[in-house]
Amino acid sequence: MSSDKLILVTGATGYVGGRLVPRLLESGYRVRCMVRDAKRLDGFYWRRQVDVVEGDALKLETLMPAMQNVSAAYYLIHGMQDDKESAERDMAAANNFAQAAEQAGIERIIYLGELVDPTSNLSLYLRSRHETGYILRHGRVPVTEFRAGMIVGSGSVLFEMIRYLAEREPLFICPAWFFSEAQPIGIRDTLEYLVSALKVPESIGRMIEIGGPTRLTYADMLLIYSKERGLKRRLIRTPIYAPRLSAYWIHMITPIHWRVMLPLIEGLHAHLVVHDDAAKKLFPQIKPFDFETAVRKALGRVLSDTVETSWSDALVTTAGDVRPYKFAIDEGMMFERRTLLLDLPADTVFRAYTGVGGERGWLYMDWAWALRGWFDKLIGGVGIRRGRRHPDDIRAGESLDFWRVEAVEPNRLMRLRAEMKAPGKAWLQFESIPQEDGKTLLTETAYFAPRGFWGFAYWYAMWPFHAFLFDGLIRRLASRAHLLAHA
Repeated sequence: MSSDKLILVTGATGYVGGRLVPRLLESGYRVRCMVRDAKRLDGFYWRRQVDVVEGDALKLETLMPAMQNVSAAYYLIHGMQDDKESAERDMAAANNFAQAAEQAGIERIIYLGELVDPTSNLSLYLRSRHETGYILRHGRVPVTEFRAGMIVGSGSVLFEMIRYLAEREPLFICPAWFFSEAQPIGIRDTLEYLVSALKVPESIGRMIEIGGPTRLTYADMLLIYSKERGLKRRLIRTPIYAPRLSAYWIHMITPIHWRVMLPLIEGLHAHLVVHDDAAKKLFPQIKPFDFETAVRKALGRVLSDTVETSWSDALVTTAGDVRPYKFAIDEGMMFERRTLLLDLPADTVFRAYTGVGGERGWLYMDWAWALRGWFDKLIGGVGIRRGRRHPDDIRAGESLDFWRVEAVEPNRLMRLRAEMKAPGKAWLQFESIPQEDGKTLLTETAYFAPRGFWGFAYWYAMWPFHAFLFDGLIRRLASRAHLLAHA
């Protein structure tokens, strides 16, 4: 398919869709994203390079505008609830999409499903994923259906499950599902298959199973991850399956909600592995990474390039002086995000937050910042007394109290990396994002990548205190920005 064709991506705010869009752009394709709320794409760096259309696959009449002049469409829509209502919605969405694609004259649909064994007792979730592909394939528009194994990448649900379990627990009482075979595949390989399909006409009308080169149990994956991290972990096998109890256990140990984990665990009665070699024949140039390499690459993003990868999080814009707050774990990292919409230009807001620290202080609860610096000094850290080179000018690489300025983008962003002693890595990032109405969205985000049990304990111990500190800081930054505007 010619790279000048227009490609539609649904699910662009999701894990795979958010990474697929830039890959398509890099390959020279024109991209249109269909989302229910266009504002959810405001935080993606590629937002201005794509055409965005609001649409809902559950509302057939909203699909036609998104599909006009489109050559190929990626269908990456699905729910995560393991219930009848969610499955029925998935079926209705797929049926509407197939109808609209036919009416719009789209050449092909590319669907990313999951490896399943249709002869086994599938969970409602996996059955709906399987039946979604069936509905799409039985429309008049040709479909390429990829069925992928567990996706290994920073931020993917199952990878993060293994990551957090391995980091937190030295001893595992493993239920039976932990020893089901799977064939994990790296997110980079998954994306390569999805993009390459556009230039492989032989893949049209095919159902293609994709996975990594090795079959592993989830116990194997946990031990491989632990070895990669230098952690000693012991597993005790049990014959108990207990999907709901397992989901609750994971919910308590990891940041992943039990409602997300339950349908995935219930699908592990069968061995979810590749049964044919169609992928090798159609895409001989793709050589999937083994699990160890995929884990190493994922950890590289989490431990070395973490803040950049978390930028893919959708940004919710606000109105007036409402202070939204969000806590989540993304790309294997905890973060707290606060935003304020200011009726000021971006350069003024930028000057406000790049002037913090040093003799000017931190604008709110300075005594708390000083106390943290004193304690850091006491235990052998750098302390807060390093100050800053210039009261207003700032540049990447210099110190700012107990922070290191990691990045500065004029009128747009400042990111600080903590050099204080802590059981993990921490960043504090400020952004001034221009809005279409001339206002600026001030964003303050605290990131923390915990190291082992004490890292998590530290974060949760500090969490209530941060509520006061960072709430006050963003309010004072807004006040300072207004003062600068009227100076």
